[in-house]
This record gives sequence, C-alpha cells and structure tokens, in this order.
Amino acid sequence: MTYVRDDVKNLLGMMAAVEGPQMHEVDAETARQMYLQMGAIAERPAPADVATANFEIPRPANSGPAGAIKARSYRPANAAADGPTICFFHGGGWVIGDLDSHNSLVAEIAKLTGFNAVAVDYRLAPEAPWPAAVDDALAAARWIASSPASLGFKVSRLIFAGDSAGGNLSAISARALRRELPVAAQWLIYPGTDMAADSGSMVEFAEGYLLTAAGMAWFGTHYAPDPAHELASPILSADWADLPPALVFTCGLDPLRDQGRAYAAKLAAAGTRLITREAAGQVHGSAQLRAAIPSAQADLEAQVADLKALLA
Repeated sequence: MTYVRDDVKNLLGMMAAVEGPQMHEVDAETARQMYLQMGAIAERPAPADVATANFEIPRPANSGPAGAIKARSYRPANAAADGPTICFFHGGGWVIGDLDSHNSLVAEIAKLTGFNAVAVDYRLAPEAPWPAAVDDALAAARWIASSPASLGFKVSRLIFAGDSAGGNLSAISARALRRELPVAAQWLIYPGTDMAADSGSMVEFAEGYLLTAAGMAWFGTHYAPDPAHELASPILSADWADLPPALVFTCGLDPLRDQGRAYAAKLAAAGTRLITREAAGQVHGSAQLRAAIPSAQADLEAQVADLKALLA
C-alpha cells in the first residue's frame, strides 16, 4: 500500500473535490494565474526579516533582443558580507512560475541558511521555448558571480538551487559553469533530469498526486526541448568529472522521483560529494505548499541542514 502523509492526504482530498479544469487543460497564461492563486492559499507568508529588492540583470551584448532578465535579491539579517550566494531558479515546468510564486520559499531559504540569495525570472515557454530558459540561467549566474555594485553584496561562492524545472536548470548550470565560476554546490529539489522519462514513478504516480503525467506532457509540449540534449536532459551528459557537491531531494509520491534518484546515482558513481534525501509520503511541489502541508517545512529545514553539512 502506498504511504501518504496525513497532511498530504488532506490536501489531495481537497484538491480532488475542487471543480474546474486542471492547469494542463487551459492556456499558459491562465495556468500561470492558477499557479499564483494556489500559492496564495497553500503557501506560508514570507519571513518579514529578509530584505528584498527587485532589479534587472543586463544581457550580454551579443545575446539578441530578449531584454534584461528580472531578478530579486534576498538579504537575511544575519548574512555574511561576502559569503555564499544562492542563485535560485523557480519551478513550474518552464511554463509557469515567477518571482512572486516562489517569493516565500526563497525568502525562507535565505533566512534558514543565512545566505544572500538571488531569484532569477528566466523567460518562459511557449513564448520563449527551449533553450531560452537555459540561456537566461547561465547569463544570470555569470552576472551574479561578478558581484556587480548594483547587487549590493559580494558573491564569494555560488550555490545553484531550484525546484523541479529550476532543479533542471541548476544541474545544467552547475555542470556548464563549474570551471568558470566559483560554484560551491548544487541543490536540486525534486529535479527534472530526463525529458524522455516514461516509466517507473512516471507511471506509478501518473495521476492523483498533484503533478501528473498529463501535466508533464503539457509542459514538454510548450517548452519543446530536444530530449536527447544535455541542456534539456542533464542525466544524458557524458561529462561527470569534477562536478560541484550536490544535495538531491526527492519526494516519494513524485512522478519525477526516479529521475532524481537516477541523477544522484550518476553523481555518486562519478565520485561527486553527495547528500541525498527522500521525503516518504510527500508530493512534488510541496516546498511551495508549506501552509497546506506543514510537514514540508520540516523537509525544507532538513535540506538546509544537509546543505550546510555538504558545504562544511
């Protein structure tokens, strides 16, 4: 019998009783509004003692007409003046999500770690399909690591972090930039690592556990990646040498669970310093549902403890 936490069971029951279309049954813009509305109901308030500031990251001169990348900095009261900085990429299947959808989560991460953080609002599909999100992630990371005066603090080391699609971008960025930037770690929260996955947990948890197989197909259709390319499916990369230390978090009821497990196994086989944690009875997206799923707060706090151990 599949184990489901009580608080998760309560949320799933309430969602099943709600009438109306699911996100994958509407257009992208409507889905984005639904995502924000769900967060307003199910997420905890952002901690008040973390200072935030919105700004724009300029693109390299040769990057085309896409415009600046929106971002938000988070400065906890106890942050070191020149400590590690978390570069955070939000989840949402590369189609939904933004600075506001993940504001509480990133603020909480900054408070718990004591590290400054920068959330990156990369371009979304279908307006900007793959690899636009990857291009934005890499450009933003390079700018953040340069410690520009407009950022307001010095970046001594960079920690890539993100959930779901953001975990995918974090894994890609950590690999692509590890020899160029001072990358201290990669924190992958239920990451998507294999765009062609169609077995195991993708089938076992295809329906009824928040993220669905139909939803993943909808995201993939909009994002339109090459599933065989390492900038879409980082698990397919041939280069596993000297990767930054990794924290890989998976959830027991997640269609993406097996992708996270498999990616962690490859990291371990390559000798990467690694900590893995799996939340039994937990669903994909739980890090943003900490009011509706109180146990997800404990999961997040445990990950922060793991991250500090990884960096020690």
